[in-house]
Amino acid sequence: MTEIILVRHGETEWNVAEVFRGQIDIGLSKTGVKQAELLAEYLSTAAIEAIYSSPLQRARQTAGAIARLHELKVNVAADLIDFNFGRWQGLSHEEVKEKYGELYATWVTHPEQVSMLDGETLDDVRKRVIRFIDKVIKEHPGTTAIVSHRVVNKVIICALLGLDNSHFWKIRQDTCGISIFIYQNEQFILTRHNDTSFLKPIASAPLRDF
Repeated sequence: MTEIILVRHGETEWNVAEVFRGQIDIGLSKTGVKQAELLAEYLSTAAIEAIYSSPLQRARQTAGAIARLHELKVNVAADLIDFNFGRWQGLSHEEVKEKYGELYATWVTHPEQVSMLDGETLDDVRKRVIRFIDKVIKEHPGTTAIVSHRVVNKVIICALLGLDNSHFWKIRQDTCGISIFIYQNEQFILTRHNDTSFLKPIASAPLRDF
């Protein structure tokens, strides 16, 4: 039986400021580093055999914290890179609403219909993450930790549950939240979702699905 621990990276300053990150390479904030450390402690007894990360440093830092306690290397996977928001990258939430009002309105109502200007679609993300998950299933029969990003993880969750991308906004992914799937009898079963219980020591910091 294969188990997948799907992890969203810890907090960055741009999460707090509600700036669209996409493929801009932003590192963890001080809070994000602490979140990653608490996550690593929480997963320290899990029988993790392999760890994969997005190439972006916020994910690699989070994955690295887990890897150190398991004495494993972090495998960087290009398919796990964050969604390419195109022209939205580096802009605040309010700036995007003002400059790209029509596209933004579609994003919050029908994200599956959006093609980002100079960026990606959710279908583009889905194709690459399905390719990656297929590889994990073939190569790792035990437990694998996968560290990626909000948009990517939501698309993965939709795909593994057999939902199309129109269900994107029905899934919450807080910073450093984890979701766990098992793969058996040729199907994925969600056993835990958006678990952030291990972040209680820093619960004063608000969690963000942004």
